[in-house]
Amino acid sequence: MPSSSLDSFLARAELLLKRLERILPHALSAPDWEASIAFRYRKRGASGLLQPVRAVAPIGLADLQEVDGQKDRLVRNTAQFVAGLPANNVLLTGARGTGKSSLNKACLNEFAPRGLRLIEVDKADLVDLPDLVDLVAERPERFIVFCDDLSFDEGEPGYKALKSILDGSIAAASDNVLIYATSNRRHLLPEYMKENLSYTHTDDGEVHPGEVVEEKISLSERFGLWISFYPFSQQEYLVIVAQWLRHFGVAEDVITSARQPSLVWALERGSRSGRVAYQFARDWAGRDHGADVAPAVVAAYNAPDGLDRV
Repeated sequence: MPSSSLDSFLARAELLLKRLERILPHALSAPDWEASIAFRYRKRGASGLLQPVRAVAPIGLADLQEVDGQKDRLVRNTAQFVAGLPANNVLLTGARGTGKSSLNKACLNEFAPRGLRLIEVDKADLVDLPDLVDLVAERPERFIVFCDDLSFDEGEPGYKALKSILDGSIAAASDNVLIYATSNRRHLLPEYMKENLSYTHTDDGEVHPGEVVEEKISLSERFGLWISFYPFSQQEYLVIVAQWLRHFGVAEDVITSARQPSLVWALERGSRSGRVAYQFARDWAGRDHGADVAPAVVAAYNAPDGLDRV
């Protein structure tokens, strides 16, 4: 074969190999573990990689108000985990915007100096959960695999992978890994009215769920700890607004003037959640209140009762 033809053939072969490398899956490689306390798992074609989160949200436990019971339970479980003691996988469920995700971030910041690390995984990528567990199994750190807003549709592949890792696979997860997940519903698969027909009733009135229903509640039952969140009352909402305003360095007189505007903000949004309170605080803290503070304080205390009952 002439030299020019050989060179051309080798160049085409090398190009083909590069294309194949992009298509074929690669083994999951370790990131620079010193680059961050949090990592995101991302798929690139058939392969996955862990990306360090360069700027982790600086939220602290003290920033989260009116969720003291939930906070105590998650902090206790996480403290046991980082100390090498038995601890549970956790499912945080309930009303939207009430602090489920923020509490996970705050726990990470609290315990990161003691070796806690977090890996965020989208539910679509949970099929690769066993690879992630194997990758960190020999690391000295303690890892929370975090999945936000978790729920499944029928037949999604990540469901079975998560179910096996939580409890049921012949290969147990290493003791330096826990799963923390948030969801707006406790049962992570959709439920339909027709499934009630599978319930059976005994002569003494006892109710037994059918196999379909049992399967749908089996995943959430594999989380050892359930933490529930509930909608906030008006007073709780106002406490959260004030806390976030202090977080942004707003003066106390300006915080007082924000009472009525924060209620109107919640009314317009149709929710008194912690997320709405945070969004209002960012807006209010960014304004120039200057000479408007004193009149606003007077208006806040002389406002019609109706707004105080939003």
